[in-house]
Amino acid sequence: MNIKLTAIPNKLIPIMTMLPLLCAGSWANAAELEITVSNVTQGIYYTPIIVAAHTADSSIFRSGEMASSELQALAEGGDISGVAAMLATASADMVENPAAGMLAPGMSTTTMLTTSDGNNYLSIAAMLLPTNDGFVGLDSWMLPTTAGTYHFTLNAYDAGTEANDEILVGMVGGAPGAPGIPGAPGMDAGSGATGVTTTEANTYVHIHRGNLGDDDDMAGKSDLNNTIHRWLNPVATVTVVVK
Repeated sequence: MNIKLTAIPNKLIPIMTMLPLLCAGSWANAAELEITVSNVTQGIYYTPIIVAAHTADSSIFRSGEMASSELQALAEGGDISGVAAMLATASADMVENPAAGMLAPGMSTTTMLTTSDGNNYLSIAAMLLPTNDGFVGLDSWMLPTTAGTYHFTLNAYDAGTEANDEILVGMVGGAPGAPGIPGAPGMDAGSGATGVTTTEANTYVHIHRGNLGDDDDMAGKSDLNNTIHRWLNPVATVTVVVK
C-alpha cells in the first residue's frame, strides 16, 4: 500500500517525521474522517462498498487466512450484510453502500465517518464484477493521530472460496459456494465458455491473479473479454482526510 502524506494546511511535514506517528499505538480519541474511494480499473465494477473503523481485534479479512462466511458472501455475491452484522457486533463505526449501488470504472464515492473511542483501524471491502470471488480490500489501516490528507492505493484480493472459472451464470452464481460469476454490469461479456479452471491451489485469501479472459465472445475458455476485464493491481485509490 503506497501512502502519500499531505500535512496540515500550508505546512508540509516530512514523511520521516510522520512515520513514527503512523506506527504508534492506538489513540483514544474519536475522529472525523472524509473518505473517498475511486475505481481506477478499465472495465471492473464495485458492488456496494463497506467502510468501517474498528478496533485492532476486528477485521473484514486477513491475507493468508481462510475467508469467513461473511467475507465469502461479499466476495462471491456482493452481499455486505453479513460483514456489516459482524462489525456491528464488534461495535465498529461503519458506512454501508456509500455509492448507492455499483461504482463504475473511473468513478469515485465520498463518505463521512465519525469514529468512536478505540476504533482506530480503517477497513474497506467490495466485490469486483465480473469476477468469481474477487474483492477490493483494505485491511486494518491504522488511522493517523495527526490531522491531514492521506492518499494510498488498494489491491484486488481473491477470497479463495471459489475456482476462477470465469463463466457467467447469472444471479445463481452469487450464492456462496455456487460456481460462476453472477453478472457483468457493463454488459460487455460473452457466453458459452468452457471454463478457465475448476480448482484453485490457494484456498486462503490472497492477491488476485486478475481475470484472464479471451477474445472469443461466443465460446472459448472465458466469458470475459481480455481487452476489457483484465487488470493489474492496484485497482483503487483512497483518500482519507482526518479532521
